[in-house]
Amino acid sequence: MKKYKILTDIEESYNELVHKVSWPTKSELVNSTIVVMVASVIAALILWLIDLFLNFVMGQVYGLAG
Repeated sequence: MKKYKILTDIEESYNELVHKVSWPTKSELVNSTIVVMVASVIAALILWLIDLFLNFVMGQVYGLAG
């Protein structure tokens, strides 16, 4: 029976996932997660400060400062 190309692709993908991919250890995964969380908080703080600044500038430009 002729194998369909999609089945061959799925089989090759499975073999690559099982045999060729190097999965991170638990400690590497935890460290990477912490780095991403810290970077996200820093980015959020920077965007918040930019928002505050632009809100202040727009309030001054349009005379909405209270």
